[in-house]
Amino acid sequence: MNNNGIEIERKFLIRRPERNWLENAADGSDILQTYLKKTKNGFSSRVRRRSGKNGTVYTHTEKRHISPIRREEYEREISEKEYKELLLFSDPKRRAIEKRRYVLMYKGQCFEIDIYPFWKDRAVMEIELENENQAADFPPEIEIIKEVTEDRRYTNSSMALNIPFDPID
Repeated sequence: MNNNGIEIERKFLIRRPERNWLENAADGSDILQTYLKKTKNGFSSRVRRRSGKNGTVYTHTEKRHISPIRREEYEREISEKEYKELLLFSDPKRRAIEKRRYVLMYKGQCFEIDIYPFWKDRAVMEIELENENQAADFPPEIEIIKEVTEDRRYTNSSMALNIPFDPID
């Protein structure tokens, strides 16, 4: 995310990479993401517990879609106590999303690969960009099925409403 709270991101449905390769090539962490009830300001809100080799971090994020590739985003680290308090405002229509996230650096680019327990053969990969026209150079070990940046079904918020779905059509 750039300094003015704008996130520019492309998202891809990929074949699930080999676990051994991922574990050796990238840093992994377990994420539990819970959506909160909608607010009147047009932002969606979520809390996240992220556990990895350096411990557990809790965050609160608010996002507003500007376009399929561009979002306004504000994220802050919170205490475990605040995290538990915010869970009281969970959106009852959405299930918590569990995933294993791998952060992979390749040719100066940062890719985030999310492995979901409800898919055995695919995953979602995101790359955050400096601008909408920036080209991405993908790792050769990654097999892209299709770009899903503009397909709302692949947002975590949508998946929390409708898990699982057949992602290839």
